[in-house]
Amino acid sequence: MPSVMRSLVASLQELEDRIKLGGGAAKIEKQHKDRKLTARERVAGLMDRGSPFFEIGLLIAYDRYDGQAPAAGVVTGVGRIEGRYAVVVANDATVKAGAWWPETIHKILRAQEVAMKNRLPIVYLVDSAGVNLPYQDGIFPGQYGAARIFYYNSLMRRKLRIPQISAVMGPCIAGGAYLPALSDCIIMVRGTSFMGLGGPNLVKGAVGQVTDAETLGGASMHTRVSGVAHYTAEDDADCLELIRRKFREMPPVAGHGYGAGTPPAKPAEGLYDLLPEDHRQPYDVEEVIARLFDGGEPILEFQPEHAPEMLCANARLNGRPVGIIANRRGFLRTTSGPRIGGIIYTESARKVAYFVENAERQRLPIVYLQDVSGFMVGVESESSGIIRAGAEMVETMACATVPKVVLVLNHASGAGYYAMSGQGFDPNFTFSWPTARIGVMEGDSAVMAVHGPEVEKYKKAGEAVPAELQARIDKTRADYERWLDAKFAAARGHCDAIIDPLQTRMLLSLAIEASSAR
Repeated sequence: MPSVMRSLVASLQELEDRIKLGGGAAKIEKQHKDRKLTARERVAGLMDRGSPFFEIGLLIAYDRYDGQAPAAGVVTGVGRIEGRYAVVVANDATVKAGAWWPETIHKILRAQEVAMKNRLPIVYLVDSAGVNLPYQDGIFPGQYGAARIFYYNSLMRRKLRIPQISAVMGPCIAGGAYLPALSDCIIMVRGTSFMGLGGPNLVKGAVGQVTDAETLGGASMHTRVSGVAHYTAEDDADCLELIRRKFREMPPVAGHGYGAGTPPAKPAEGLYDLLPEDHRQPYDVEEVIARLFDGGEPILEFQPEHAPEMLCANARLNGRPVGIIANRRGFLRTTSGPRIGGIIYTESARKVAYFVENAERQRLPIVYLQDVSGFMVGVESESSGIIRAGAEMVETMACATVPKVVLVLNHASGAGYYAMSGQGFDPNFTFSWPTARIGVMEGDSAVMAVHGPEVEKYKKAGEAVPAELQARIDKTRADYERWLDAKFAAARGHCDAIIDPLQTRMLLSLAIEASSAR
């Protein structure tokens, strides 16, 4: 009988395969007839052969717009080009001609933030009809509207010195033209690319000029007359090779001298069966670690007998030293009494804060394995200063400058989610397993918080809960189950990707390498 994890992974794979088709077979065929590769074909052609590509935000907007915006019409991710990690942004012209949805902006901004956070070059493969006009109110204005893209362009170009390469491989219209204009290098493809503040129809309506796209903003005009673009490619394949050549011209990344590491002590296949079907039941997080990190020598746990609900340890990931911070689950015996795993106590908060301070001093990347239900409450906890201890845990994590990578295994609830390097604290990368549940609390707790007083009133009166109240309780519980679903979080950008447990070691390694390759 298949495990819950296997079923979730199979369902996720089916959804991802459907999303990767973009606008569908007919639109893909049209792209090919127009002498153009699709966005995913371009990305694949740009990456080093055989190297992994980590796609960020694949599920964004999959459950909105009646399914008409798969991946929000843009492919974003991290991979290797000529041996160097880089961020890629590629408009998918099979989805509404590559027009920008509100979520397209969010994905591009996240990609730029990854480039800035990790000091990685960024490549834009532009093929977009511009703003999706019916949704302009979620695209054009606001602090995190389209203007933010150009702000980040400018920061990378003038302050951070992060290489930006733009390849205009189709239309690039109106304000979107500033994205390549604010890059270091612009490549255009002969006969298929156009770049201009307005197309021929807009120009005719605005100033009465009659012209064609090639004369107005084609590759020849911009490389020979205006000087806006720098190189002309004959076709998509030639364009991708030009980009690779520009990467070969970059100074080499300094090596770190780490070996290849050793395989984990236990096989990755066991990850499918580790988490119980009931998310409330315990499991051994050490078994997860044994299947993800190098197995050459045992991990070195920090203060293993003090506040054991929090596991802090030194380990290696493909030869690279890393720190691990993980939540143990279940009931734990300690000298100070029983502890509930997944809960952060005063002592465990201070233990983690000290471990993070050490990691910062040692320049040690940190991997957070989240399965946290929150901080402990009650008279004893408050008397022990848990608010101050929690603040120390948050502050040291927030101010640490070493790479931080998050993997949500199961629960990510309450302030514990924040303290374990939640997304709001700008970790370098965030992953989730299909079992991840990100939310302020579980559905049963929400039912007690929202409807508890009413239910208690009827219990005291010896009366049954009315049907109307029961319906509201059932709706609250159902809403929370939907909101806590990992796909719901991924569709709204609350993690970079939901990942197959079998890919976890490879993607964690990619994330640590990319965030350390400066």
